[in-house]
Amino acid sequence: MSHIYSNSQTKLVSWLNRICFITLTLTFFIIIPTTVSADDHVASMKDYLAAWNEHDAAKAANFLAEDVVYFDASVGKPVNGRVEAKKNVIEAFINAVPDLKWEPLGEPVVSNNNVAFEWKFSGTNTGDWSDGTKASNKTFSINGMSIFRFNGSKIIYQGDYYDALSFYTQLGLM
Repeated sequence: MSHIYSNSQTKLVSWLNRICFITLTLTFFIIIPTTVSADDHVASMKDYLAAWNEHDAAKAANFLAEDVVYFDASVGKPVNGRVEAKKNVIEAFINAVPDLKWEPLGEPVVSNNNVAFEWKFSGTNTGDWSDGTKASNKTFSINGMSIFRFNGSKIIYQGDYYDALSFYTQLGLM
């Protein structure tokens, strides 16, 4: 059985096909979230640490989301936003400890969008700290752990936990 459509019916079907195509395209590219695997999160974590070890604050900051929350338990108050984290954490450490080394210890623990890992952070404090504390010219080595929370490929939360007393004692500040 053959159907003959009028010109207006053909235009309507064509228009409806276009709307369906646009709707499906938008659903695929906008609504359906990009899946990032646990392996991708671990790779991002390692690349982030590598940027710190290259002493490249801009490169390290690029791993952070614009609205990242950076929490250092020894300070007790979070730093909010990529710009502030770059300036008040990453650059502060790189300037004060130009030979810093941040190494993961063992294998990270990954759950959903979270990566937790133990680490060793070491170097020599040859630069002044951003708060005005003068360089001690002393070496230090501390162990700690971090928790990263990811949204896609960006770190949206970083929590660092370590023995601050040991850190300050090794620097001669306590």
